[in-house]
Amino acid sequence: MINEFKNKKEFQEEFKRRIIERYGRSIEQAHITEKYMVLGEMVRDYASVHWNDSKNAIAEKKSKQMYYFSMEFLMGRLLTNNLMNLGIYDLVKEGLADLDLDINELENLESDAGLGNGGLGRLAACFLDSLASLNLPGNGNCIRYEYGLFKQKIVNNEQVEVPDQWLSLGNVWEVRKPKHAVNVKFGGHVDMWMGEDGKAVVNHVPSLVVRAVPYDVPVVGYDTKLTNTLRLWSAEVADDACDAANLNEYVNEVREICRNVYPDDSTEHGKLLRLKQQYFFVAAGLNNIIDAHLRVYGTLDNFAEMNAIQLNDTHPVLCIPEMMRILLDDFRYEWDDAWKIVTETMAYTNHTVLSEALEKWPIQYVQDLLPRIYMIIEEIDRRFKYACSHDLGRSDLMNECCVIKDGQVHMANLAIIGSHSVNGVAALHTKILKEDVMKNFNDLYPGKFNNKTNGITHRRWLLYSNPQLTQLLEKTIGPAFKKHPEKLEDLMKYVDNSEVQKKFMDVKMERKKILAKYIKDTLNIDIDVNSIFDVQAKRLHAYKRQLLNVMNIIHLYFRMKADPNFRIYPRTFIFAAKAAPSYTFAKEVIKLIHCVADKVNNDSDINRYMKVVFIPNYGVSIAEILMNAADVSEQISTAGKEASGTGNMKFMMNGAITLGTMDGANVEIVERVGYENAEIFGLRADDVALIRHENSYDVWKKYNQNGDIQKVVNSLVDSTFSNDPRDFKQIYNELMFKNDEYLLLADFEAYVHAQGNIEQRYRNAEAWARMCLINIAQSGYFSSDRTIHEYARDIWNIKPVTVK
Repeated sequence: MINEFKNKKEFQEEFKRRIIERYGRSIEQAHITEKYMVLGEMVRDYASVHWNDSKNAIAEKKSKQMYYFSMEFLMGRLLTNNLMNLGIYDLVKEGLADLDLDINELENLESDAGLGNGGLGRLAACFLDSLASLNLPGNGNCIRYEYGLFKQKIVNNEQVEVPDQWLSLGNVWEVRKPKHAVNVKFGGHVDMWMGEDGKAVVNHVPSLVVRAVPYDVPVVGYDTKLTNTLRLWSAEVADDACDAANLNEYVNEVREICRNVYPDDSTEHGKLLRLKQQYFFVAAGLNNIIDAHLRVYGTLDNFAEMNAIQLNDTHPVLCIPEMMRILLDDFRYEWDDAWKIVTETMAYTNHTVLSEALEKWPIQYVQDLLPRIYMIIEEIDRRFKYACSHDLGRSDLMNECCVIKDGQVHMANLAIIGSHSVNGVAALHTKILKEDVMKNFNDLYPGKFNNKTNGITHRRWLLYSNPQLTQLLEKTIGPAFKKHPEKLEDLMKYVDNSEVQKKFMDVKMERKKILAKYIKDTLNIDIDVNSIFDVQAKRLHAYKRQLLNVMNIIHLYFRMKADPNFRIYPRTFIFAAKAAPSYTFAKEVIKLIHCVADKVNNDSDINRYMKVVFIPNYGVSIAEILMNAADVSEQISTAGKEASGTGNMKFMMNGAITLGTMDGANVEIVERVGYENAEIFGLRADDVALIRHENSYDVWKKYNQNGDIQKVVNSLVDSTFSNDPRDFKQIYNELMFKNDEYLLLADFEAYVHAQGNIEQRYRNAEAWARMCLINIAQSGYFSSDRTIHEYARDIWNIKPVTVK
């Protein structure tokens, strides 16, 4: 069987032959989905040759490998990405065209893999792309979710969640590997007795055994043979795990584990299911890595020298006690030796400064579901407390930093104690971790905390999603930036070149037309491509302050209605966001956006100047046409709340201006482009911290001082945007009766002023184009290639591998 086709003719022959062999019908009779499946399999098989060579090269050289454990990997569609990375896109496109097939039609059949939720999962996907493209041996470990988060529909202006059936055509990229299946044990009880060697013998008698079966997806690097692996675990029925009478109940319990990303944790059942998911993919993944290591070295003494494990947030932190369990119970290590191996292997990435978002599990849940793991966590906690008071002389910090307290297991504390490295994801974020949220730990473990500012893969977010801009850049600065994103800085020489400015504005116009067509096709809304495209696209959360954006829109609407002489430069406000199913405040904001849009878009006095658009079901594929059409990138979270953000980097790389607070990676964006090439407003993180510390903010005072704010806030409850007075009551209450926790009213005037500045700047086309070009030129730093170089050098100690 030919796996690698050398030219167009070979590709066509192979394509036709496979359709007949697979589906028993000719290419003319085959259904479009069958053609897509065969094409995907051919590309996967093409990559498999490199995949095999990569595994051999890593084994031969005994290279250290890194495993990225994450509950999410938002990979996006892989067909175009893989064809481009393999360098066969044009060959395949032309080969298909000769067979009267349009590659775009086949590309559009692919679903976004439903393996995540938001920024955390997309970051993990960018990291995998960079690892492979930089020839670094680094693999992903995750769950093979049957359904994605949910598909968002808007019905009567409200979010409705329907199942995201991303596997309806199967997943052409995966290969099932039953030989690597692992049994994972839950519940039951633990028996212990003294062995002949004087060590404890442990026998966990589970109440539930689940078979974890891996599905491997090749991760193809750009213009390189190195191909890494994303391993996805699926829960299946284990042999002899139940009797026939209980089969249905058992099957349901097993199937449930991989049914959904983030089961609704507002119920006890949902919470337990989440904990089950976390242990499931951790236990299976670790087991495999240890087996693979033993096959080569026959001992685990050198495990940490040959393997690095990165815990992406707290979801995979059970890796720490699970690895202790394996070393202590299965391999009879002494505690101190095992602990040394574990801490030298594990590293933890923190993604939040919101203390309510730091995971904590009730003791009872962990004890019932994972009895042996709980015993180990107790012992880790006991030894930590002892070390705190005796070795480190800081008994004052013991109760603050311990793992088990107030009836809960504190996962972030476990992660910090059990890792050799803890990193934040933007300079400001890491500073807040060290000086505030995790100050005590930073005092206990000086040098353990470090920063790794996030990045995005410029291959997907520039080269492939924006060919028009890529072409302009190639003609202007040459192609070196494709492999070396830092070379984008060469564009600085051309930012004053009027011809380049004009060509950039032409490219932007072309991208805006593509987005406008998408909006017309999906929502039947006509938007003015000459207006300013002002975009806020991210998860809907109170601290991200989509509401502040809406409040400004309401304010502008009222001003234009009241004063026929006041008119703004035409502006299209575009939102894209999913709200968590049980997050009622966020869902109410979505409803408000739609009700405001109805009012504005249907008002003939106003709609020539302003349109409001909400694009439903935001995901990677929508982002690929949205980000590169934007003029303005809304990054307006309350300062000190957003860990990093990566959308801000994608917008910047495609030539949009950041309108934002000094939060997350916005700080570093502004450091690079200068304040004059961004629009920064509002309170800084230090101001917010001071307000909190002194408890000096009074929302009613703010409300009473400013007539514009009063009008906007009152419109939430005076039936301006809905005939049902209950509709936006919760939003009103959050603002006015919870003292405006995220300081929207405090930043309102500054935000309105900043929006006015944006408009003034946009009226000068040359100056605007120059600003955009500077943003693009400075965006190379925010490539995930740079981020991964830093992780590889400072934390993982992994080196590039050459595949012959």
